[in-house]
Amino acid sequence: MKKKIIKLKDKFLKTLKRIKEEKIISSYFKKNRLFVIYLIVCVLNSTLLRVFTIPTMENYLSFKPIVADFAVVIIIGSFSYLFKGKKRYIYLLVWTVIFTAICTINSAYYTFYTSFASVSMVSLTQYIGEVGDAVVENVLQLKDLLYIIPLFFFIYYYHRLVKKDKYKIYSKTTRIKKFKNTIITGAVVLIVFIISLSGLEVSRFVKQWNREYIVMRFGIYMYQGNDIIASIRPKISAMFGYDDAKKEFNEYYKDKTDEQDYTNEYTNILEGRNVIVIHAESMQDIALNRTFNGEEVTPNLNRLIEEGLFFTNFYSQVSVGTSSDTELTFNTSLMPTQNGTAFVSYFDRTYIATPSLMKEKGYYTFSMHANNADFWNRRAMHESLGYDKFYSKETYDVDKENIIGLGLSDKEFFSQSVEKIKKISKEHEKYYGLLITLTNHTPFSDTDKYGEFAVTMKTTTTNEDGTTEEIEAPYLEGTKLGNYFKSVHYADAALGEFFQSMDEAGLLDNTVVILYGDHDARLPRSDYNLMNNYDPLTDSVKSKDDETYEEYDSFDYELDRKVPLIIWTKDGKVKGKVDYMMGMYDVMPTIGNMLGFYNKYALGHDIFETKENNIVVFPNGNWITNKMYYNSQKGKYKLLKDEIIDEDYISNNNLYSEKLLDISNKVIVFDLFNPNSEEKVSTVNKVETKGN
Repeated sequence: MKKKIIKLKDKFLKTLKRIKEEKIISSYFKKNRLFVIYLIVCVLNSTLLRVFTIPTMENYLSFKPIVADFAVVIIIGSFSYLFKGKKRYIYLLVWTVIFTAICTINSAYYTFYTSFASVSMVSLTQYIGEVGDAVVENVLQLKDLLYIIPLFFFIYYYHRLVKKDKYKIYSKTTRIKKFKNTIITGAVVLIVFIISLSGLEVSRFVKQWNREYIVMRFGIYMYQGNDIIASIRPKISAMFGYDDAKKEFNEYYKDKTDEQDYTNEYTNILEGRNVIVIHAESMQDIALNRTFNGEEVTPNLNRLIEEGLFFTNFYSQVSVGTSSDTELTFNTSLMPTQNGTAFVSYFDRTYIATPSLMKEKGYYTFSMHANNADFWNRRAMHESLGYDKFYSKETYDVDKENIIGLGLSDKEFFSQSVEKIKKISKEHEKYYGLLITLTNHTPFSDTDKYGEFAVTMKTTTTNEDGTTEEIEAPYLEGTKLGNYFKSVHYADAALGEFFQSMDEAGLLDNTVVILYGDHDARLPRSDYNLMNNYDPLTDSVKSKDDETYEEYDSFDYELDRKVPLIIWTKDGKVKGKVDYMMGMYDVMPTIGNMLGFYNKYALGHDIFETKENNIVVFPNGNWITNKMYYNSQKGKYKLLKDEIIDEDYISNNNLYSEKLLDISNKVIVFDLFNPNSEEKVSTVNKVETKGN
């Protein structure tokens, strides 16, 4: 064995010597200049993407994604040798542009969604016009243009070669030989990469639900290729995989009872009351009970918190569908789909939703949103969820005078909605309604319309002569976070007017109001650091050496993404603070217990049953309990309690999270709630068979 190793070593050293003496590398570069530059540009950009998106230094130059990127770029580039002369260079140019576009788009996409782009979202580009300002102000950044610099270098060098007529004209035999050698090289690199993978990595790659994890280990190009396959798969899901999905579905729910098998202090406590649900756009907990110079940001929400039932550790569970994902999860206790969004791609599925269950109890159900009815395909999806009527933009009086941000102002929206609710209350004995607000939507730039609210900091300073004076430092003025607080203050005032109008009309006497924030505001982490570590005397962030400096890491940022959930009644029937960890998918079973309906297929839990044992699973595979927050991309966690965590605890919760996400996706994709779905599949299969 020792002799074999020595021989291999000698052979390797001889090879290196030959390469050096014969100048093989320099010779190859001269003959394949543009191909080499193509490799460098494409892999450099993919590496830059990880630097600008995934916030963990150890992943920047990680072995696996670099090898994966090289494999993809080499294999695709190898086909250039099948073309003659200039056409070969054009082929490489086209693919360099494509790879650059992939990096640029994903960089911008990650800024807003904290995820990577999917071809399944192409259909959503129709909505960009509606949120154009938000895209420009929130998404596009200088970093997104850096990927173009290497591309310009490639184009420059390409034109130099063309101008000097330096491109090689190879014979057909030579071209085929170069193609074979290059693609074999790419295949070897790919094999090296595959050998390095673990079973967990392969599993997550196939399932595609943890996109950051995949890019972190497989590179952006391999992720994008797999995404194309994953996006096509649902289109043919009726023909492939149904039986396995149905089997897993039955296994998952086999122990679930058809009727609710428990009671607690909240069981049926609100049954028979009218229900108004307020979907508060981008409302985040950081605004609650916060003051600037003694003035509250959210005085009305603060009052509701004190008078009602407030859930202090409540998290939204959105993916790329943001608000629409929240509507799905709130109403069905299912999770967002792995590819595309339920509202756009799966609106025609059968759902067991709160509105439809309330209809069975004799309620008239409606939704109100002063935006285009087809925006995010709400018109069709709300019908699938069981709403009797959707009051969209077409039913509201909208003009230039009452628009703030993306559409009708919240104050005007609530005012006109109250009039509609008055009519509904006269025509129907019981009703369940959803009101979706709009003003507090990014980019929070209409500050002149929010009303006066200063986000400054007043403090007392001592002069050189020993006298003191009060100064007003800028603090958060002009920042994204500061503008957000101004927007929230306006939204809160609109909410206060809504409650007053409803009360004056006698519409709150027998009504329960459920208010939730649909998702966090996606604000810059640097603004949080400024808020927590501001020095008013220097108008700057404190030094890290300052003993009062508070470290604010990525875990703190993620934990601060809590949104409010408040259940309120005028008579104070439910009141207090609930500190258990809770997610959006827990709302349906929790309020169902209160209102007298039950869904055995809910993925969440009645929080008053699970209590401190509850787990909140996020669409990217992260999860949180009362003990810890786990980041599945990093494989790291932050303890929320000072106690030792067993490794089995993490492993079991990871398995639970993966299974939950998988079954939720299959329920939607394969339409497993539809009693006729199996018949539909059989029909499709017969048609396909005949066609063949």
